[in-house]
Amino acid sequence: MTETLARSPAARNPMVPVGYAVVDRTVETRDSATLTLAPVEESLPRFRPGQFTMVYVPGVGEIAVSVSGDPRLEHVLVQTVRAVGAVSGAIHDATPGTVLGLRGPFGTDWDLPTAAGFDLLLVAGGIGLAPLRPVLLGALACRARYGRITLVLGARTPAEFLYRDQIRAWAERADLTVLSTVDHSTPGWHGRVGLVTEPLANAELDPARTVAFLCGPEVMMRFSAELLCARGVPASRVRLSLERNMRCGVGLCGHCQLGPLLVCRDGPVVRYGQVADLLRVKEL
Repeated sequence: MTETLARSPAARNPMVPVGYAVVDRTVETRDSATLTLAPVEESLPRFRPGQFTMVYVPGVGEIAVSVSGDPRLEHVLVQTVRAVGAVSGAIHDATPGTVLGLRGPFGTDWDLPTAAGFDLLLVAGGIGLAPLRPVLLGALACRARYGRITLVLGARTPAEFLYRDQIRAWAERADLTVLSTVDHSTPGWHGRVGLVTEPLANAELDPARTVAFLCGPEVMMRFSAELLCARGVPASRVRLSLERNMRCGVGLCGHCQLGPLLVCRDGPVVRYGQVADLLRVKEL
């Protein structure tokens, strides 16, 4: 990957990064941070909720990061990253003024407009709330278009929830139901303890008018999707966001292959019916 960041619309190439500067950084958890990024000169096309960018740190490398900001924002991109390796760690630690290289946006989206008139059920495990946040923000901005909206959140501990101030504000809304659970309680936590499938199993829903959006560890999404289908929600209305080590972003390298799918091209958002059998295969 070249260290030169594209600065002219004429130079736009899906494989060449565009310079974006960090203008704000918010610490979310012990290993996660949210960066607000503004274009240095040229800006990328507007993202659709569910899409991702390839974020490049000069001299370190590049990884895929979902866009997690308000879809109504123009030019500015908000991305939440968890530090788990050299590249994600460098992005996580980027301070205001740092220039990163971005490519994209890539991939399929949550297709929120097709859920108009339905109840929305969002299920997020851990950092899975980041790709789902644009869906919720978009739905709340056009609240009259949708029926009941339920957000089911899971995390290992209370300290590992993303966007905690925003979650508290959402929980106070009369037009939104927030159900949270943790794997392990800590002092001061008075909420549910258990797997995310437990509040999901008891959530009020009408299967005939529910569209579900799931993001989190694959095993969580698989069990949650199976549960929803068992409750009568059609597999075609259960949408999942997959992440399979995307490297090129455009379906060329094959590194993100999942059976017949290339996740960066055919995903990350897929219908459960497309991948149900694939997710049951160990180490695929």
